[in-house]
Amino acid sequence: MTFSMTRRVAMAAAVASVAFGGMAQAEAHKVLDQLHFVIPGGAGGGWDGTARGTGEALTNSGLVGSASFENMSGGGGGVAIAYMIENAESLDNTLMVNSTPIVIRSLTGVFPQSFRDLTLVAGTIGDYAALVVPADSPIENMEQLMGAYKEQGPDFAVGGGSVPGGMDHLVAAMVMQAAGEDPTALNYIPYDAGGEAMAGLLSGEIDALSTGFSEAIALAEQGEVRIVGVTADERVPAYDSAATFKEQGIDTSFVNWRGFFAAPGTSDEKVAEYISALEAMYETEAWETVRSRNGWVNIFNPGDDFRTFLEGQEKEIGDLMKTLGFL
Repeated sequence: MTFSMTRRVAMAAAVASVAFGGMAQAEAHKVLDQLHFVIPGGAGGGWDGTARGTGEALTNSGLVGSASFENMSGGGGGVAIAYMIENAESLDNTLMVNSTPIVIRSLTGVFPQSFRDLTLVAGTIGDYAALVVPADSPIENMEQLMGAYKEQGPDFAVGGGSVPGGMDHLVAAMVMQAAGEDPTALNYIPYDAGGEAMAGLLSGEIDALSTGFSEAIALAEQGEVRIVGVTADERVPAYDSAATFKEQGIDTSFVNWRGFFAAPGTSDEKVAEYISALEAMYETEAWETVRSRNGWVNIFNPGDDFRTFLEGQEKEIGDLMKTLGFL
């Protein structure tokens, strides 16, 4: 199964790669003196990496004077969203990172808010998803993983850094469905964030992990995990030894966007400053260093374009989750 959102993001990525292909050599002009990032999950997850990588690029390029970071996990991301809403008047230089789960968890009622309760700034990157196993696992590819899954049945556990019905669960279920299995029969073990989920994999609590590709690359390069499948249409240059699901006969693909939100009521002028800094970031060598290191895809959906994209994704994911029995 191919998630049609992927095609739209892939097109946006292709346009962005052309537009931002030449890295600017000139020193960037500072747009903001300081910027504070609220991260809705713990250390080591995709949100954490996105916020810190973006802050690194913005400060190293001179677009932002200084950046600070605050991990605020809990409630599937709901604690951070509530914080942004309840403290809106005092969060003048604060951005919250988020991604596809803000749509999924709103649909499933994990928290009562949605992206509409925040000020939308921009979608900035895409990250593929992956299934990984411990580096010392006998499983080397999806054929072997599916063999173990069929042999062990419900004893074969797949974990992820999201709640049941969340994105990591959804991706794993999509893979199982595309492989001809009942997606609702998957034994999914939830963790609060990607770092905890990876610890569960390495400790043997779970047999495989559904996670972001950029997170998987970091652990694979350290020799701790083996990537057995990636949700890209073609192999990703950042780690081209990892096979796609499609080339292994499992017809599924998916891209998880990540982007930034400001507190409700943020002025148009301040939003314009945020967008200006992020847009200029793409043209810097500092950003290319971060982007290529993590295997991210450049996308840029600012303001109203971001809202249109999210509304479309909300409908598509809702329809998919109904099909899979998650709604």
